[in-house]
Amino acid sequence: MLSFRSPPFHPGSRALKLKISERWRELVLANWHLGFTAFGGPPVHFQIFHTKFVDRLKWIDEQMYQELFALCQALPGPASTKMLFCINSYHGGGIPYGLLAFCMWCLPGALGMYGLSIGVANIGEQMPSPVYALLSGLNAATVGIIALAAVQLSEKAITDQMSRVLVFLGGAVGMLYSALWFFPVLMVAGGMAAVVWDFRWLHKFFGSFKKAPPPASSEDGVNIEIAQTQVDDAADKTDVGTSGSAADSGLRRRDQDAILPVSNQDGSNSSSPAPPATLAAASNEKKLITWRKGVLVIVAFFATFITVVVLRGTLLTPPLGYSLFANLYLAGTIIFGGGPVVIPLLREYIVSEGWVSSRDFLLGLALIQAFPGPNFNFAVYLGSLAVANSALPKEAGALIGFFGIFAPGIILAAGVMGLWKVMRKRRWVISFLRGVNALATGLVYTAVYRLFQTGAIDENHSTGTALGIDPFWVAVTATSFVGGRWFGLEPFFAILLGGALGMIWYAVARA
Repeated sequence: MLSFRSPPFHPGSRALKLKISERWRELVLANWHLGFTAFGGPPVHFQIFHTKFVDRLKWIDEQMYQELFALCQALPGPASTKMLFCINSYHGGGIPYGLLAFCMWCLPGALGMYGLSIGVANIGEQMPSPVYALLSGLNAATVGIIALAAVQLSEKAITDQMSRVLVFLGGAVGMLYSALWFFPVLMVAGGMAAVVWDFRWLHKFFGSFKKAPPPASSEDGVNIEIAQTQVDDAADKTDVGTSGSAADSGLRRRDQDAILPVSNQDGSNSSSPAPPATLAAASNEKKLITWRKGVLVIVAFFATFITVVVLRGTLLTPPLGYSLFANLYLAGTIIFGGGPVVIPLLREYIVSEGWVSSRDFLLGLALIQAFPGPNFNFAVYLGSLAVANSALPKEAGALIGFFGIFAPGIILAAGVMGLWKVMRKRRWVISFLRGVNALATGLVYTAVYRLFQTGAIDENHSTGTALGIDPFWVAVTATSFVGGRWFGLEPFFAILLGGALGMIWYAVARA
């Protein structure tokens, strides 16, 4: 017999639905504009995320931010995109929240690069001179923005002599050598060096070879005791004396902005309340995937990766669509270090295959610097051009480029987040990420150098030359840096200012 009675009303379920819908609304309001306004590439993106999600919204605390920063640098793929994905997944309490933020972050720039590819496919060999001046001004301003981001990231990454050395080596060595295998090896070496330093293994090793000091005379002993008493009194007055093991001293925060601070895990000072951001992160962290599911996601990814690579090497005449996807999927899996590495790698996998001309590649490279969102949207531009002379529609090529370059990093980030709940409790992991973070910060200076060396474009240097070819471009770079450093100029307006200055230069010097 049918029953027309209404189902029982549960106030708690309605409140839960309202809470979930409010969380989605909060996420949309916080992220919708980033894909339109975040200019300057990953170094600037990290600063924007820190200001928004740590300082203003307080979705995560400083410790969680720095841990995620180092973790995203240690994984392949687009670093700033993974960072945004992880922050929103943690705050929302699930992977779908991160995927929504990922779409809002990537799609504006991706659509813009797709439209640009249609225009580039229809232009001749030479572009109008004002366009070259505009692109040079945009690139010069971008160099200043990235240089400022490098300085700001260094201020947080450098907490002791070891991290200072690692930042220096990351920048210097990255400029000298750029093989594809070199960047992941360099970051692993930096992480291992930080572990050795923080746990003072070398200190103990070399300390065993030191000779014991000679016994002091009675008079010297009295003087030493008096001096020690004075030091102890001064320490009591300033309240800076702390106890702890030698291993902990290398891991403890030096100042308020120290990188990767380690929470107190030995149970001391347990009565002090945790900050609200930390409690919220811990609550949402429980709703993420478990470590077992994280392991399954990572294993499944590498299984598909091996399949794609094997088919890529065994098929004699693979379809263009599959070859394009396989090359970009491989590139998205082995790219460590972000921008400094992705450009030469994409050139090798796209231009060397004969799918895109060198001129169109360099033109897109110059324009992507002036686009908001992730620089990996460059793959959308390349995918559309790669299938321009084939039976595949350009939209299909753009989608292949988008999913091929982004999927590996996002899948690995989702899997590692399941493991991170367990891994982040181990002190050596935090120490390792401290070293990776310092090396990755140094690589930002490599990006500054490389873009400076190819930022100026004109009729005689369509492949790009150093901005120093004309002092005016150096002045534009300095204007962008100074405006952001001391006058609060936002990256978006700095980019516009650079383009305007480029047009002014053309009107005065060339017209």
